[in-house]
Amino acid sequence: MKTLKLTLLTLLVAIVFSCQETTSEKKVVSEPVTKIQNDIEKVEPPHWWIGFKNKNVQLLVKHPNIGKATATINYTGVSLVETHKADSPNYLFLDLEISGTAKAGQFNIIFQLGDQSELIQTYELKSREKAAEDYVGFNSSDATYLITPDRFANANPNNDFVKGLLEQGIDRTEDYARHGGDLQGITNHLDYIEDLGFTAVWPCPVLINDMPSGSYHGYAMTDFYKVDPRFGTLEDYKKLASDLDSREMKLIMDQVANHCGLEHWWMKDLPFKDWVNYQGNYEKNRDNWSNEKTLTSNHRRTTNQDLYASKKDNQGMTDGWFVSGMPDLNQRNPFMANYIIQNSIWWVETLGLGGIRQDTYPYPDKEFMSNWAGSIMEEYPNFSIVGEEWSYNPLLIAYWQDGHKNADGYDSNLKSTMDFAMQKHIVDALNEEESWDLGLIKMYEGLANDFAYTSPKDIMAFLDNHDKSRVYTEFNGDIRNTKMALSYLLTIPRIPQIYYGTEILMDDFDNPGDHGLIRTDFPGGWAGDTVNAFTGEGLSDAQKGMQAYLKKLLNYRKSSEAIHDGKTIHFGPQDGVYVLARMTENETVVHIINKNEDTQDLDLSRFEELGLNGKILKNIITEEQVKWNNSLVLNQKGSLILTTKF
Repeated sequence: MKTLKLTLLTLLVAIVFSCQETTSEKKVVSEPVTKIQNDIEKVEPPHWWIGFKNKNVQLLVKHPNIGKATATINYTGVSLVETHKADSPNYLFLDLEISGTAKAGQFNIIFQLGDQSELIQTYELKSREKAAEDYVGFNSSDATYLITPDRFANANPNNDFVKGLLEQGIDRTEDYARHGGDLQGITNHLDYIEDLGFTAVWPCPVLINDMPSGSYHGYAMTDFYKVDPRFGTLEDYKKLASDLDSREMKLIMDQVANHCGLEHWWMKDLPFKDWVNYQGNYEKNRDNWSNEKTLTSNHRRTTNQDLYASKKDNQGMTDGWFVSGMPDLNQRNPFMANYIIQNSIWWVETLGLGGIRQDTYPYPDKEFMSNWAGSIMEEYPNFSIVGEEWSYNPLLIAYWQDGHKNADGYDSNLKSTMDFAMQKHIVDALNEEESWDLGLIKMYEGLANDFAYTSPKDIMAFLDNHDKSRVYTEFNGDIRNTKMALSYLLTIPRIPQIYYGTEILMDDFDNPGDHGLIRTDFPGGWAGDTVNAFTGEGLSDAQKGMQAYLKKLLNYRKSSEAIHDGKTIHFGPQDGVYVLARMTENETVVHIINKNEDTQDLDLSRFEELGLNGKILKNIITEEQVKWNNSLVLNQKGSLILTTKF
């Protein structure tokens, strides 16, 4: 009996001890959200995701006197690591760690105020819709169609007038006013874009620019998480991305890390004293800031690389405002840095992007830009980013490409840069009279500069864009030169970008270089247009001819491995003729530019190393066949593009 009592006592003690141990080890259980509350004025990012490599996210919280509050979170897998007060009492920054055990769902962030009252904000973690590796960026197999959305197509007139915005309505007679193009206008015409042969679409920014005037271009953002209602809704943006994806096409988002618009919501109450550059000057002279000229950027972009650059010049470049209406963001502030990086990732994930184009790449703090690009590429290893370096110097373009061996040890983590140098070489080469140092030699030597680049085929080349005069204008209305330029662009080792309307010879003859004319409305995009480029109605024979030419070449390019990844061989121009070849084991594409008006008998013995002797090649445009033998007759000025693939 005594033994039985001891056994029972031992068992009872063990049970009690077990219960106590279980209680002490019990983990925090997530509080179920039964009612969504949004007491807080603004929380950004507005939601986040589980499953990122970087487990941390920093929330910007904006609300009157929120700096005095104590925040708590009770959700399994989510830890509130640290709370940061700002200089303004109306901000808090919350550092959250999202562990691998966190599940998608909603949870409340509770803000305890000094008077014991509470504010509650429901926050959401979402599941990611696809694996990080499946975010495949643009590459040399793509051809990109650049669009100024306000000037492409107005599919929804109901969003032309939006109450409460500083700039009201549309006026198609005014080059710098809103014209009404929108996201739905792009989506509605994807058949046209795809049929032409493009595989990627790059719209200029569509985030809200609530500025008093002239902000149709999209580069003066006043909220980095909000689509401009004059372009549509976030759902419209998502539909454009989804419809492109269903066609195996890519959406490239135009982003701006350097600046915002002067009417950005935070400019009324800046979180920190160094949130934007020259902030003290701005706050003292806010009422007269529109006249500010002395603190705008000096635009000396070479200070990023110049071994002899003065600190003064470097500061004037990095800290100066792009223009007085675009505050220069201070990426050296760690909270601003986190904000910009997270914003970019938020949009990649929200839209399933196929790439980012980053505006004014050399202007922000360059160490930050390396971290920005590196953070994105770390999460999305197959992604692509192209940065705008408006320079005609290949050395500067090369500096910004990932992996380039720079003297200062700088690595940008940037996969692609914009090839302004090649644009100038092509235009000069075709406009100039031939001589030993003018004409086609410019194009030839321009491509010869590829030795400076880490990966030439990952650079984005173009002939015109939303900031430069139309290429048809640059060639003074010469259609043959325009075709030669386009065919060369589409066959060299690059990622080609073509501006909307180039396919119908849009121009800015009346005032070359004027941005309003460069961004002219695309005919057929508005109800009542007498000319419709989407259907061909009202187009001239020349315009239809250019459409057909590009369609033929772009659609061939889609499946040409030689153009995408082939070896490149070119031969120095002679007698006004320049020959370039792209080659793989199974395909050779030969591009011949002939600037002569008279018939030329091209001696083919010079090109023996191409291994084409005796082979039949097909003209990509006309589909006529030619035999590569001793000579080739060039009947007229223009491009001849031949392929061994049938």
